[in-house]
Amino acid sequence: MSQESRTAARIGFAIRLAAASVWIIAGAVKVPQIQTFQLLVQRYGILPDALSGPFAYILPFLELALGLYLAAGLFVRGTALVGTLLFAVFLTAQASAWARGISLDCGCFGTALETTVGPLTILRDFGLGIPTFLMLAFPARALSLDHRLFGAKDLFGGLHEGRQNT
Repeated sequence: MSQESRTAARIGFAIRLAAASVWIIAGAVKVPQIQTFQLLVQRYGILPDALSGPFAYILPFLELALGLYLAAGLFVRGTALVGTLLFAVFLTAQASAWARGISLDCGCFGTALETTVGPLTILRDFGLGIPTFLMLAFPARALSLDHRLFGAKDLFGGLHEGRQNT
């Protein structure tokens, strides 16, 4: 493995950990305030009340699971796909609330970071989703269970290898 590939693998690993951190923090801060988060989900007015409760109770644990899977490097591409889809849902919900003139906290990080839904929160969350999307496009499997258990290649670090061979 060339020096460029090792450097790219390290960068990919750091991006994978950044994505994992976003998910772990987002989920961890919501768990102790699930009832408050449920009210916030209802205020978005997108889900029927019968679904907003289960969604609010499941989401923080799903976020934690996504973060832990990314941190461990287990099923990186599948995990990143679920994460990317969730980011699309979150961004759509925020854009919908903003377009309808609903003034509410985005709820992205529970009450740890209260920000009113608007263009800046949408832009911020889009930026926070980039590492997860990168793991979907180029799964970084350096120091991952995917590589250890299944021999999966590091598509992030392997980018330079592929250029040299073409």
